Amino acid sequence: MKSDILSFSDISIYELHIRDFSANDDTVNADFRGGYMAFTLKDSAGVLHLKKLSKAGITHVHLLPTFQFAAVDDEKENWKYVDSKILEKLPPDSAEQQEKITAIQDDDAYNWGYNPVLWGVPKGSYSSDPNGPCRIVEFRKMIQALTHIGLRVVLDVVYNHLHANGPFDKDSVLDKIVPGYYLRRNTDGFIENSTCVNNTASEHYMVERLIVDDLLSWAINYKVDGFRFDLMGHIMKRTMVKAKDALCSLTKERDGVDGSRIYIYGEGWDFGEVAKNGRGINASQFNICGTGIGSFNDRIRDAMLGGSPFGPPLQQGFVTGLLLEPNGHDHGTKDVEKAMLASAKDHIQVGLAANLRDFVLTDFEGKERKGSEVLCYGGTPVGYALCPTETVNYVSAHDNETLFDIISLKTPVGISAEDRCRMNHFATSIIALTQGIPFFHAGDEMLRSKSLDRDSYNSGDWFNRLDFTYNSNNWGVGLPPKQKNENSWPLIQPRLADPSFKPQRSHILAAVENFTDVLRIRYSSPLFRLRTANAIQERVRFHNTGPSSVPGFIVMSIEDGNEGIPGLSQLDPVFSYIVVVFNACPTEESFSSPTLRGRTLQLHPIQVSSTDETVKKSSYEASTGCFTVPARTTSVFVEPRKV
Repeated sequence: MKSDILSFSDISIYELHIRDFSANDDTVNADFRGGYMAFTLKDSAGVLHLKKLSKAGITHVHLLPTFQFAAVDDEKENWKYVDSKILEKLPPDSAEQQEKITAIQDDDAYNWGYNPVLWGVPKGSYSSDPNGPCRIVEFRKMIQALTHIGLRVVLDVVYNHLHANGPFDKDSVLDKIVPGYYLRRNTDGFIENSTCVNNTASEHYMVERLIVDDLLSWAINYKVDGFRFDLMGHIMKRTMVKAKDALCSLTKERDGVDGSRIYIYGEGWDFGEVAKNGRGINASQFNICGTGIGSFNDRIRDAMLGGSPFGPPLQQGFVTGLLLEPNGHDHGTKDVEKAMLASAKDHIQVGLAANLRDFVLTDFEGKERKGSEVLCYGGTPVGYALCPTETVNYVSAHDNETLFDIISLKTPVGISAEDRCRMNHFATSIIALTQGIPFFHAGDEMLRSKSLDRDSYNSGDWFNRLDFTYNSNNWGVGLPPKQKNENSWPLIQPRLADPSFKPQRSHILAAVENFTDVLRIRYSSPLFRLRTANAIQERVRFHNTGPSSVPGFIVMSIEDGNEGIPGLSQLDPVFSYIVVVFNACPTEESFSSPTLRGRTLQLHPIQVSSTDETVKKSSYEASTGCFTVPARTTSVFVEPRKV
């Protein structure tokens, strides 16, 4: 059963699509593949993997849309398929796979589901029988099964838009009930489409009421543990606060649910007609802080990977080789690259401190700054959260390329598969050891590839495959679909064609093991999961800062107090002090700190017993305060309490 969570700071999230979980899993009964019931099996490859993650520390599974959405027929007999045996025979860089997949993409079983028809009804295509109560029963069985292996369930809710409008479309519902009321319109009377299509108007009373009622229904009737709001910035802040308060008011005695344990978070992007409070105070990153509602931190993602999902595809970042392993992209002069890397490091350090607005650190120029005074390109503040659980730190999600794919794209062509796999783990380890809430895309821990597809929402099972037997990471299954990726085909094709890019089973197994190790480290000490902004400011410090710091090298310490001694309170009965060193360099690096001299630090016992031989080469010398850490490695040093 799921263990009790004392604070939202103890949450870690694993984002998963229902169909991805089992559509290609031969250990699942054919009738259950791709649906709710696959989660109820005791020993399928996928369920065993989830058990492994739960045991290591993952607390919540975030399911991509599970409500009734358009674009996938609920009746299975209407689905079209491509024979995967034919696809498997084609070259890894062929355009034929995507031709065959896209020819049937609107008639197959696959879609992410961000096209809502009915918010409050489980999707029929995931059930054994879409007619009658079967979908409701099976949905509940899925939640019950995940609960039994210790996992809580987060639903992805898409209240910001609807799939259809008008009086005639079969998928138009709300716009038929009160034409023109539920959808947001511009001054010319046309429906706003900035979210994608048919933006809803949560500033209207009954739209807000419907959102809140729907959330309560999922929480009470299905025992859901959390909600992730798609394009939350398009919903009014008032609506989000009302939703949070309504959920919080649920009690075990009256409703069968403790609403205070339900966590909500979302995408706080500020764009379209709602930007800069254009339709009222919206639930953007800056507006939502102080409410306890989480938002995705894109600052740490962009600093780690380089650029943004909308920038030059070869722009490098802290993890992908900026300055230290050039890939040929023109980032500017060496001095510009040095400044970019130093700035990226500052952004990551703010993220490691839960992206707090008021956390004070020394920046790369040697100046003391608050998180809100460290600026992104364009002058936007990096830090904005007021408490740690308002920050959801991530490096990859269902949108854009997978972590392994983006690393394969941005790193120099000549480096080894081994090095790319190491970078993949290095990236997930940074996220796993941040203050705030870590969020992982399903497959990050298995080097998941979508053959470099940057938007696989309608790319079928073929490009979205997960292999929980760890035999393949799905790299090199053809050029990704033309519609969203053709501009990058010249970059993608030679990489897919090169056999040295494809990881071996041994790489995948090592990645899974390294991922579970770093999760276990997170949960080995409450110091990695501090509950207040004040605790983070008092206990978390960054060393190796200022203009003379070692590039690509982050040193973070977390201090605990001692029972009976004035000052910091004692939180951890096992460790009194922790130092985490993140070395992004392609070479072993060292850093000495007078303030870290004379301590009894040693490598974390989980890393000492790890199957990763490289991390075991990390060392600390007490007399000089010198840490030496291998290339592309995260090393955790702990000071055990004296017995």
